[in-house]
Amino acid sequence: MSGPDPAALDAVVGAPSPRRRAPLFATFAAALFSLGGNAIALVAIPIIALQQTGSPLAAGVVGVFATVPLVIGGAFGGVLVDRFGYRASSIVADLASAVTVLALPILHATVGLEFAVMLALVFLGGLLDPPGDTAKTALTPDLAALARMPIARAAGIQSAVQRTATMLGAATAGALIAFLGPMPALLVDAAGFVISAALVLLFVPRGLRAASAGAGSGSAGRAGESGPAADDDDAGSRGFVAGLRFVARSPLLRAIVLLVTLTNAIDAAGMMVLKPLYATEVLGDPALLGFMVGCFAGGALLGSTVFAAVGHRWSGRVLFAACFMLAGTVPYAAMALGAPAPVLLPVLAVSGFAAGAINPMIATAMYGLIPDGMRARVFGVTTAGVTATMPLGAFLGGLAAEQFGVVGTMAGCAALYLVLASSPLSLRAFGGLRAANARAAASDG
Repeated sequence: MSGPDPAALDAVVGAPSPRRRAPLFATFAAALFSLGGNAIALVAIPIIALQQTGSPLAAGVVGVFATVPLVIGGAFGGVLVDRFGYRASSIVADLASAVTVLALPILHATVGLEFAVMLALVFLGGLLDPPGDTAKTALTPDLAALARMPIARAAGIQSAVQRTATMLGAATAGALIAFLGPMPALLVDAAGFVISAALVLLFVPRGLRAASAGAGSGSAGRAGESGPAADDDDAGSRGFVAGLRFVARSPLLRAIVLLVTLTNAIDAAGMMVLKPLYATEVLGDPALLGFMVGCFAGGALLGSTVFAAVGHRWSGRVLFAACFMLAGTVPYAAMALGAPAPVLLPVLAVSGFAAGAINPMIATAMYGLIPDGMRARVFGVTTAGVTATMPLGAFLGGLAAEQFGVVGTMAGCAALYLVLASSPLSLRAFGGLRAANARAAASDG
């Protein structure tokens, strides 16, 4: 089973437990602020790099330093989250991220911000993001059970929150960059992390593991605030290997990780290099990058909301492939054709709508496949897997843009995305997608 159901919780505490929605929605709000801050940085930092160096390759190098730590943090962050607890890990990661982000504008305003120092701070900040995000994701099934909410609906809301955060953060970054510049935008980013930590500290209860231990059939227990999971040795020295083996033994998880890994390489090039260049050189206004990201995220928010309501009825391989095609191939093709802003922004919104269903389909399937005691480390392993090629993608994006131009590189990205997005229609492993989503829905009780 993917998580506790209300009946199991009642059996543990000996009486019907009251519905508690505040912890779940506080966690969603915390994710809104922390991920919104990340979206601000995602827009502001490439613009800062381009303004300081004027080089697409330098922006690609920044992309490498922003994405390599996502692989490291994803690989080992899940193990640490399982050991130290979801709640504590979320709080500590958010506060540490706030410090690293705040250091950028402070150094710029005082002694000056060297490019090498910026790279180091970007690397450190990226190292802290995966554990905090993994902790909040791993909390969702337990808090959904406390709220007596179906896990598929909670996953849909979770994805909608992520998309909302990107939309609001990107739009905020666009406005701040247009009027104040990119450095002041990072102050808002740091504030978002502080608010996120405060929400989890104040509203998410301690001792979730005590309430939910044994709720899943044959589970190893969960690492809530009360301490490490029952399989503590495995969560430590062998935790990452255990998560890796679990993914390797699941054909569906292997296929998902491979597909998202390859498409993320393209998207890393797009977000860290190609879209900033397109906004600056083709559209002539760097601030439009924020609105490009915001339109895509706004469409994705609507897509996530629709999936949360009705998506579980059609979440099979055909929908999965169609969403990938619309989300990736279409926007890159539009930019390869030199679409102006009035055309590009609606295209990005439509593509975002398709993208909005992808993450909740993946998350719900994973909740259906992963046992309770393995949740954080498997999410950590998959995070490491799907981000593994992003540094290379960002670097190659900058290199290709210098050699072939931004429009030609966009055309290549569109062609690659089309090939990858169609793979779920032919690979047998994706046939298990609908069954995994059904299994997660059945675990709601």
